Amino acid sequence: MIRENPESTIPGTVNRAIHTIVSTLGIIFGIGGIAHGFFETLQGNTATNGFFIEAIGEADRMWLHGNEPAFTIIPNFLITGIAAMSVGVIVVIWSAGFMHKKHASSIFLALFILLFLVGGGVAQVIFFTVGWAMSTQIRKPLRWWRRVLPAGMRRLMSKLWRPFLIVGSVSVFFALQVAIFGFVPGISDPDVISPVMVSAVSLGLLFFILAFVSGCAYDIEKGGITNG
Repeated sequence: MIRENPESTIPGTVNRAIHTIVSTLGIIFGIGGIAHGFFETLQGNTATNGFFIEAIGEADRMWLHGNEPAFTIIPNFLITGIAAMSVGVIVVIWSAGFMHKKHASSIFLALFILLFLVGGGVAQVIFFTVGWAMSTQIRKPLRWWRRVLPAGMRRLMSKLWRPFLIVGSVSVFFALQVAIFGFVPGISDPDVISPVMVSAVSLGLLFFILAFVSGCAYDIEKGGITNG
């Protein structure tokens, strides 16, 4: 049973804003891993010829720089793709339904390392490292954040974690679709599209971090959820 707890500094409570932020990040990049795997399978039962690969082969590429770099320890595109899609699905399920568990952050990290090793993408490394760091705070009492964030600032920031999370999520999803399709409204030059994609990724990372800090403020102010 999960019940509300008015005091977020009690050890063992689940900080609901942080939980939501980490779950959202995990779902997004689990989907990203599935997308990588899909395009890897399209390259068929062929050798990867190395650890570093292009998830999207030339035959399926939709714009000049739309190759989606990845790393794999499996020397076959078809098997790599199946593995990436399978692990990506597990990441989505774990992120959506199990991030409140006691050892969830360790499993979260292990799944993303596995996803990276089987062709789930290179760019996700920064995000899942940040996401894992955030996930370690899901069940923490947030005493350090209480000291760092003054009460007035906490009250203001506690109202912003959802808008920050929405902006971060939209930015990352936009960057993911640009990476695959190269679609940026009003722009067709691939040398311009690339920095737009990088900017969207950077913006997404920034707003996920802002959402996390604001989420800490929210969880301190509103309290967590106790697993009982």
